[in-house]
Amino acid sequence: MAVDQSVNGIKRATQQRLQYIELMAYYTGVVTRSDVAKAFGISDAAATKDLKFYSQIAPDNLIYKHNVFGFVPSNRFAEVFTDLEPQYVLPLISANLPFIGETVEQNRLYGVSTEQLPLPQRLPGKKIVAQVIRAIKQKTKLSLVYSSLSNRGSSESRIIEPHSLVNTGLRWHVRAYSEDTYDFRDFVLSRVQQAQQLSEKAESNPEYDDDWMEPINLQLTPHPNLSEDKRQILMTDYAAKNDVIEFTVRRALLAYVLQRMSVDTTKDHSLNPNAFQLIVMNRDEIEPFAGWAFL
Repeated sequence: MAVDQSVNGIKRATQQRLQYIELMAYYTGVVTRSDVAKAFGISDAAATKDLKFYSQIAPDNLIYKHNVFGFVPSNRFAEVFTDLEPQYVLPLISANLPFIGETVEQNRLYGVSTEQLPLPQRLPGKKIVAQVIRAIKQKTKLSLVYSSLSNRGSSESRIIEPHSLVNTGLRWHVRAYSEDTYDFRDFVLSRVQQAQQLSEKAESNPEYDDDWMEPINLQLTPHPNLSEDKRQILMTDYAAKNDVIEFTVRRALLAYVLQRMSVDTTKDHSLNPNAFQLIVMNRDEIEPFAGWAFL
């Protein structure tokens, strides 16, 4: 790809807007003047100027399409301003931030060092993730080659209608309607071997996904086999009221919350209380929506 000038010397604020243009175009399939203006609180005229500036720097990356009133990525697209690998982009999308910032080492905003657990990345390549996000953003169907741990077979082609991404803290998955099974379910991103956005519009939408739309109260309490001192500490940790840790969660995400919080879901609370410090109080109410998480 030809780049007609160096990015060095461009003001940081301008670079951030150009990063957003690049990320938005590649992952959602289109970036418009109103997208840039809304993301940075600038005028339409200023946003137009940024888009023109980006096209001057990377003339082969974007193509203007009148039918979407915006720019779409060309077949020769190559990132100039930011690293578009999923491990950087997905947390950005999850946090609803417009651009990839500096690392902690470069810019400790509060002068405090922070660290995250070095968990293995469970993500496919950026081309696959971009196809998934484009299908979500543009409300189209998506063709997948997907590897499943179920007894349905190792790798199968299927058509889905994705509507949301979910970060469980351990992995990313996409929530979608499956034309194969006629229901809404989760597809783990790292198990997607191939993905291709289709031109056909999705017939479903999140409002049809009852488990996604319906919230439910999850009630937890400290494990009964912990000492009273430890139980009291946990109740303080979680700001429990009347010995109950209670919060609302989408029914579709119940099992992931139980897994992430290391909840003992056995009927007789037989797991090690030091490793599984919480138990479920309203098991009968939530188990139908989180069956695989219960032992």
